[in-house]
Amino acid sequence: MIKLIASDMDGTLLNEKGELSDEIHDVLSKLEKENIQFVVSSGRQYYNLVNFFGEAKDKLYYISENGTLIMDNQGNEIYSDKLDNEIVKEIIEIIRNVPKSAVLLCGKKGCYIESTIGKIVNDVKASFNNFEIVEDLLEVEDDILRIEIYHEENAKENLYKFFEKYTDKLQVIAIYKHWIEISNLGVNKGSAIKKLQEKLGVSPKETMVFGDYYNDIEMLQGSYYSYAMENAKDEIKSYARFVAKRNSENGVIDKIKEIIF
Repeated sequence: MIKLIASDMDGTLLNEKGELSDEIHDVLSKLEKENIQFVVSSGRQYYNLVNFFGEAKDKLYYISENGTLIMDNQGNEIYSDKLDNEIVKEIIEIIRNVPKSAVLLCGKKGCYIESTIGKIVNDVKASFNNFEIVEDLLEVEDDILRIEIYHEENAKENLYKFFEKYTDKLQVIAIYKHWIEISNLGVNKGSAIKKLQEKLGVSPKETMVFGDYYNDIEMLQGSYYSYAMENAKDEIKSYARFVAKRNSENGVIDKIKEIIF
């Protein structure tokens, strides 16, 4: 019996226009009646995720910032994993000397950036509700959960080399062509799902998850009912037991209705 369902947002629960299905509120209400906990699992900011669900926000648990922050349905923190302050400062100083680059600090209270370049600000606005353009990132007072770094040409090709000395402490992941992400080693959506499973007394065989991208791999591996979206790359599908229809075809909602209801 499935007791926990977790879904990625972009490319998964959201359609190609970045919108939720009209059926989402009805499905969440039915899951609540069945005592099945629904979890949103995303790289997006917690405050951004909450805004998607309106009145239904209190029916969900939230794994945000790619597993570095877990919040319950009442807005209480279950778990967080912050970066060491000295490492954060070192990374800021490194990137300040790299042309065509910019640092985004993702903290518990908000995210922070020095750049005012239009494309960078627009990218930030898409995933972060609480964000602030500051004069000096070194003066930010917040628990920094992860760091995103932008490069105008190709982030992976131009930035990875600067972080080779941190491989025993940090993980560096290319999340888009122009962005990489830095967080503490071993922290991801999969590790967050495991913490929720332990807290709620749910086993992997009682867990259903949906994802479409590389940051969903560990989450797919940690659950028996693991669904990659049809729109995912074949490599991502290889980590899942099953495939759901495309996000543009309401794949997550249709599969939940098929299996649960």
